[in-house]
Amino acid sequence: MMLNRLKTRCSRPNILLIMADDLGYGDLGCFGNDTIRTPNIDQLAKEGVKLTQHIAAAPLCSPSRAAFLTGRYPIRSGMSSSSEPQVIIRTGSSGGLPPNETTFAKLLQHQGYTTGLIGKWHQGVSCESRNDHCHHPLNHGFHYFYGTPFTLVNECQSGKNPEISEKLRATYWFYTHLVSLLVLTLLLGNIFGLTSVKWKSIAFVALCGFLFFITWFSCYGFSRYWDCLLLRDHIVTEQPMKLESVTSKILKEAVSFIERNKQGPFLLFVSLLHVHTPCYTTELFQGKSRHGLYGDNVEEMDWMVGKILVAIDKEGLRDNTFIYFASDNGGFLEAREGKVQYGGWNSIYKGGKGMGGWEGGIRVPGIIRWPGIIPANAVIDEPTSLMDIYPTVAHLAGASVPQDRVIDGKNQIALLQGSMQHSEHEFMFHYCGVYLHAVRWYQKESGALWKVHYVTPKFHPEGAGGCYESRLCSCIGDGVTNHSPPLLFDLLHDPSEANPLSPTTEPLFNTIVSRIEKALEEHKKTLTPVPEQLDVYNVIWKPWLQPCCGTFPFCWCDDEIGSDPTINQI
Repeated sequence: MMLNRLKTRCSRPNILLIMADDLGYGDLGCFGNDTIRTPNIDQLAKEGVKLTQHIAAAPLCSPSRAAFLTGRYPIRSGMSSSSEPQVIIRTGSSGGLPPNETTFAKLLQHQGYTTGLIGKWHQGVSCESRNDHCHHPLNHGFHYFYGTPFTLVNECQSGKNPEISEKLRATYWFYTHLVSLLVLTLLLGNIFGLTSVKWKSIAFVALCGFLFFITWFSCYGFSRYWDCLLLRDHIVTEQPMKLESVTSKILKEAVSFIERNKQGPFLLFVSLLHVHTPCYTTELFQGKSRHGLYGDNVEEMDWMVGKILVAIDKEGLRDNTFIYFASDNGGFLEAREGKVQYGGWNSIYKGGKGMGGWEGGIRVPGIIRWPGIIPANAVIDEPTSLMDIYPTVAHLAGASVPQDRVIDGKNQIALLQGSMQHSEHEFMFHYCGVYLHAVRWYQKESGALWKVHYVTPKFHPEGAGGCYESRLCSCIGDGVTNHSPPLLFDLLHDPSEANPLSPTTEPLFNTIVSRIEKALEEHKKTLTPVPEQLDVYNVIWKPWLQPCCGTFPFCWCDDEIGSDPTINQI
């Protein structure tokens, strides 16, 4: 019956995808939070389907979003790395989503959809020159882009502790102070006759120290100008961006896109900056929640979602719009200033952002609404993936997925409608960078859900539940523990992954591990070597690639003065 209704309804619905940034599984009312108010998202869940086993393909922004856009594990596109920091950390870097990858936006663009991206991109900008825009959203199937090509970082807000390459910056400061101390010592030694070093030698050391300082400080000391900017298509409109007005601008752009394209069909990807640190929240929502700044930010995000949904209803698009809401990865446990928590809550699940295997880093809230086609107030407790959106929206638009590459996502329309009872995902592979940390196995015949961990991060302080001393957990090396045999968990009865099984406690231990390892070997055969987009060379700052609204290095402008409404006017 549902399939007949789908056929009789317009076969090309509008697609609205809303993605939060670092939202914890347990931060929404509809996912068990009874202290943060999220009435609009809760209502969306009530009117649609709630996905309670919705899994990100990576525990960090750039690789997770690459997988979402392409329907493929990030290791297939090169959007994973064998080294830190595992994400794009500078706007003026050369790494990013390769031009030969086909996003769902490109598929829908070819089907006649008007496609737009509002908000965060974080998939790179240029490859070899400032204006080649090889990684830009407009080169990946979006007709329109408004937002930041990067992400939110502490550097975007005055007075916050620096976040980009924090350890490296501290090292550079140390050596700068060391050289300064050396020069001062030599100067005083010569003045007081304690040393007889040539003045030219002292001047040379001082010059080298000054050049060293200028070189690294120009890279990191002006991060707010280099990395915190807004683009409209290819044009820089605000540099640095003003956080106090970004929320209203993104909301205005999303609503405007819906109004301009109400005749459809359209694809709108609203990629929110909320609730990534520094959790900048407008005055209207400051101090309103019971959970400090983070709670305020979540409640502001919910308000934004509500306004976007109102715009859909106002234009009469409710019944012909497929709406999806999710987070890109789990909540950021280690995001703290002193004792103040700036990261999310991952409910009962162990771990968080940056942890490739533990559920807290990859299990995210997922909601889908399409009135009359997808049942209302339903729950799907089956393994699904952010990568599933790719083949699902392609199917809705009448597009075929590429046949020349592996697509890891599954078309979940039948599961969403209830005509299929079980997910097509039998095995899911959980990476931290290029390193496989865990694998889950879903036996749909019996309902069993197993998960093995080959590698787990070492928490510090020990037993703390996160990597608070380093702020993010490592993927390899001294920061992890390798397990042989692997840890085995029964997620059906132990979703918190608190009690690892053994051959003594689980008679099928060896059989389960053997079957998973066989699936892993088959998976590895499907992988082909590709250039790493997030290696050290590709993520370092390259001045010649830096987007700039003026003549580099004089990059500051505000081309939107007077054009931005206040938040209360939206």
